[in-house]
Amino acid sequence: MSEFMLYFKIGLNHVLDINGYDHVLFLIALTVPYAFKDWKRVLLLVTLFTVGHTLALILSVYEIVIIKAYLVEFLIPITILVAAAFHLFTAGKSGKNESITFVAFVTLFFGVIHGLGFSNYFKTILPGSSTDKLLPLLEFALGIEAAQIIVVIIVLLLSYIVQTFFRFSKRDWTLVMSAFVIGVVLPMIIKSDIWGA
Repeated sequence: MSEFMLYFKIGLNHVLDINGYDHVLFLIALTVPYAFKDWKRVLLLVTLFTVGHTLALILSVYEIVIIKAYLVEFLIPITILVAAAFHLFTAGKSGKNESITFVAFVTLFFGVIHGLGFSNYFKTILPGSSTDKLLPLLEFALGIEAAQIIVVIIVLLLSYIVQTFFRFSKRDWTLVMSAFVIGVVLPMIIKSDIWGA
C-alpha cells in the first residue's frame, strides 16, 4: 500500500469510525439545516473544519501547542452542543446568511479542538524527522475531507428523503435532529473527566 493511501485511509477511518461518533455528531449538527442547493456553503464549512484540524495537528506535532487531553475531550462535545443549540434556536428563522459567520467560526474552532484531541495518537504513527511529517499530515487531511463529504452527503440525502417523502418541514427536521444531537452529547459532557480534574 502506498504511503499516501495509508495516511488517507487513517483520515477516512478517523471520521467514519463508529467509536469516534463525536465527529459524525458535529457533522449532523452542522449540516442538518441545509439542503443540496446549499452545497457550496456546506463544502466551505467542511473544508474549514479540515483546515482547523490540520492546523492543530501541525501545531501539536511540531510541539508549538500542547494542551491537556482531558480539556480537549471536554471541549469537543461542547463545540457539538454549541452548533446543535444554535441550529435548534434558529430553526425556521430567516437570516441564515448572517449566521454563516458564527457557524464558520464554530466549525473552525471544532476542527482545531478535534485536531488537538487526535494529535497524541497521530504523533506516534508519524515518521521521525520534522521534514517527513508535513506530507503525511496533508494526506491525512485529504482523508478527513473525503470522509466528511461522505457523511454530509448521507445527512443531506436523509434530510431530502424525510422532507420530501415524509413531509417533515425543514424547521421540524432541524429541530428534531438538533435535539437528538444535544441529547447524545449532554451525557458526554456530564461524564467528562474535567469534573474530576
